[in-house]
Amino acid sequence: MNRRKAMNFGAAIFVAGMAAGAPPAVAQTSFQSYRCADGSQFIVGFFQYDKRAHLQIDGKAVTLGKRLALSGSRYSGGGVTLKIAKAGTTLKHAKRPTTACELI
Repeated sequence: MNRRKAMNFGAAIFVAGMAAGAPPAVAQTSFQSYRCADGSQFIVGFFQYDKRAHLQIDGKAVTLGKRLALSGSRYSGGGVTLKIAKAGTTLKHAKRPTTACELI
């Protein structure tokens, strides 16, 4: 993903936070970029008061709801499953097999 897409995604997430009623000083976000073993790349954003993960992958924005996990965190929605654990991060999307991912 290029820098321009990442900036557009960040701006969209910021605007969504503003629309939700959170003032800019309170709307804290965390963005992380990942690269996977199968060659896919994605950006995931987390809001302070939102349990969902907001993902930008394959040029599309997907909101993933938090799901029950025995260890770590698991998010899924729209045919995408993201697992973040101490052992590593995995992604499953678009009928592809699960693949290991690492922070960029």
